[in-house]
Amino acid sequence: MKTRFLRNSFLTTVSVATILFAVPAVVFAQESEDQNADEAAGGPVQVARETEEVFVTGRRRKESFQDIPASVTVLTADVLEAAGVQRAVDFIRLTPGVTIVNAAEVGDTQVNIRGINGARDAENSFAFIVDGILLTNPAAFNREFVDLQQIEILKGPQGAIYGRNAAAGAIIVTTQAPDNTFRASGIASYGNNRSFYTSASVSGPLSEDQLYFQAHFDYRTTDGFYTNTFRDEPADRFKSYNISGRLLWQPSSQTSVDMKVRYGEVDASSIVFNSVFALENFANALGNPAAFKNVNEHEFAFQNNIRSDNDQDALELSAKLEHEMDWGTLTAWVLYSDINNNLIADGTSGSFGFFAGDQVCQDSAAALAGFPVPAPTFISGNPTPVLVDLEGSFLGAYTPLTCDGIQEQIRNQSDISFEVRLTSPSDQRLRWEFGVYFLSIDREVGVSLNRDDGTTPTRGLFQRAGSDTSVGNFTEALLWDDFDSTVYAFFGNINYDLNDDIEASLALRYDSEKREVTNLVDPTVTTVFLAYDGSGTGGSPLNPAFLFNPEGISPQSRTFDKLQPKVSITWDAAPALTFWASWGVGFKSGGFNNSGSRATIDIFINGLNALADPEGEFFDFPPVVISDIFREETSSAFEVGFKGRTNDGRFSYEGAFYYVDVDDMQFFEFFVGPFGLLRVVNNIDNVKIKGFEFAAYARLHDYFTVNAGFNVIDTEIKSFASRPDTVGNKSPYTPDYTINASAEFRYPVRGDMSFFARADAAWIGDTWFHAVQDQERMTINGFFISGAGFFCDQLTDLGFQPPACDAPDNGAALGIGNYALTKRDAYVTVNLRAGIETENWAIIGFVKNLGNNNYLEEIIPAPEFGGSFIHPGSLRSYGIEMRGKF
Repeated sequence: MKTRFLRNSFLTTVSVATILFAVPAVVFAQESEDQNADEAAGGPVQVARETEEVFVTGRRRKESFQDIPASVTVLTADVLEAAGVQRAVDFIRLTPGVTIVNAAEVGDTQVNIRGINGARDAENSFAFIVDGILLTNPAAFNREFVDLQQIEILKGPQGAIYGRNAAAGAIIVTTQAPDNTFRASGIASYGNNRSFYTSASVSGPLSEDQLYFQAHFDYRTTDGFYTNTFRDEPADRFKSYNISGRLLWQPSSQTSVDMKVRYGEVDASSIVFNSVFALENFANALGNPAAFKNVNEHEFAFQNNIRSDNDQDALELSAKLEHEMDWGTLTAWVLYSDINNNLIADGTSGSFGFFAGDQVCQDSAAALAGFPVPAPTFISGNPTPVLVDLEGSFLGAYTPLTCDGIQEQIRNQSDISFEVRLTSPSDQRLRWEFGVYFLSIDREVGVSLNRDDGTTPTRGLFQRAGSDTSVGNFTEALLWDDFDSTVYAFFGNINYDLNDDIEASLALRYDSEKREVTNLVDPTVTTVFLAYDGSGTGGSPLNPAFLFNPEGISPQSRTFDKLQPKVSITWDAAPALTFWASWGVGFKSGGFNNSGSRATIDIFINGLNALADPEGEFFDFPPVVISDIFREETSSAFEVGFKGRTNDGRFSYEGAFYYVDVDDMQFFEFFVGPFGLLRVVNNIDNVKIKGFEFAAYARLHDYFTVNAGFNVIDTEIKSFASRPDTVGNKSPYTPDYTINASAEFRYPVRGDMSFFARADAAWIGDTWFHAVQDQERMTINGFFISGAGFFCDQLTDLGFQPPACDAPDNGAALGIGNYALTKRDAYVTVNLRAGIETENWAIIGFVKNLGNNNYLEEIIPAPEFGGSFIHPGSLRSYGIEMRGKF
């Protein structure tokens, strides 16, 4: 894999370099002649972007990029348009030290900034601000980014300014506000995989100098890159639309009121994953190498019989008031957000015979006996797991059989928040800001496993079985809770110029968050098939926690709070050279997993593993410790950096060394077993992070610019009580390095027409996605092999017995998983855009992932299952785009 990666990287890089540097070389050779012709016509046409000072708003006031004491990537409107930025992945791939995963569902976006990742089912690790308003719902990041003026990505803790969940940084989006000029713009593009995108915006005055409007519409659809060969339909389709409106009222030169509304819907595929096994001993003993496979070498096959579907609808309403006074500015805003997200997909339960006693499952297996499924799995005609019955099947997840069941998930959140702050003028030696913030969240989260009766399923998280249990997709396992959060915060900061060259800054914020959970599962409803005693006759509660609380689970509440300081100092060593240093504290509130998470793990994971080795005489694998409550995450970050400009800004650069000490890092865990599936947040007790980042921009010629940046990082798990054998491993979801490079060429053709070409390349280093890395874990397969006495006993009866079955552990070692092959290999992707543009229109051809490199978007190891669930990356896409603006 390394050789293939290096070869692909080299060929792609050489190809891009040839295009970008050969073309300018030819053009520059003719430059004198072209300029003389231009001058004869009245002077040269300036199509290159002017080199101007860049301003940022990361500290909630307009400041020069050179003066802010933080690492920040700034993408201006020109860059965003040239790079074709439309969604979050487009601008994140331009940013060193930042990566993104968007795999399981449309609202499930995880951004990793310098080793701190937003845990799935918890909160983001960064603040997301649009036009000065903080959006707290993690699903809000799933949007089209339109009418862009600037995007800033601040790295390092910003909690002292933006509060909870800004531990890793902040992403600040500024859009173009309407004014007295009437404007209209539109984009339409079409590409392979039947991909179509269109957007239109119009803005202007309703009452000159007082009231302005803006309206926007966008629509996107694609069949995706992959096909469900069993259903003969796209496996990763996506369709969405958004409508937004804006009114900007300026009753006076000192006052403005900015009102916005957005509504959008998504209809897409979900859970586009394959399962890959990590059973090394099993593979060696039975001569089946596919049971222990490098995840990077997997050939994807989507064969699920359930058509996956992911629906999301989002409504956002906001209003912001700004009133300038002689001594300061009053800013107040309020936001209402309501985002509902639900999905249905094939289940994961065929591996463990969850529905093996269901006649529909048995008929399905018989009808598809011998159907070609990826090795090492096979369908024998008998759905019983082969570890229990040698005449049974070896099934993975998401198969063509009804035996997997159906998973339904909901994540609905409505929230209302407001902030009021006073900010001093910027043209004084002492600058200050003080304010208050309030947030109320109502979040509903549910995960269910429903029966698949072979017909088109009825949608619904919970469905009660009827009197005739031979029909219907009723619920057999259910986690379902309502989570409420109430947050209030007080904050302030001061910036003081010690002299003309040195600024000292202090920011302080106190956040308090009360979290409450109420279980919504009916304790009186029992299963039809699942029985915790292994009988397969049903009668068990839908939630394992009811074994200990038969009357139901009582509501719980807990308050998490934190004082978040940040201090920094900035030294202008020269007019174009700045050094700075900072220290700050990050904070992410703790919270609740779905009620019953701990009971599920104790019964089905730790309990079954204990049965495989009841006396603990053969193995020394610690039990998994999962709680229904996860702890708050705190971090202490130190950073020292520098920024500079030379040659009137034609060359600029910045760099920083950073060190972060993270306590109780929130980390996503995924469990699969006889209970269905479980998603929880766990805490890694302590992680140390250190790294270096550098970025530079150069205008090599009026027609040619380049950008490049890299981030190298070293992370280490220092303490992890839940999985103590992982100490010394790397922080999950964190690449060893990222490299980002861009080159842009523009050349005048005639009048205001110019030729344009741009290439953007991103290299992502090796990445682990779980705390369990190059090591072994006992899986629940060990119980079926030895503790239940099934597998080896039946092999003996047939006169065949692998050496492992002669061991004192009766073959339990066959159930050990080895996760050395679950690291994502490094990869590179290159995007190209080229075309003709004028002041009012453009025609552009584009290619994404030029080299059509295969890579993995995400790997979700499930150590106790015996494998991983992997999601493929995007393949090559190409098309043509037309733009117009008037």
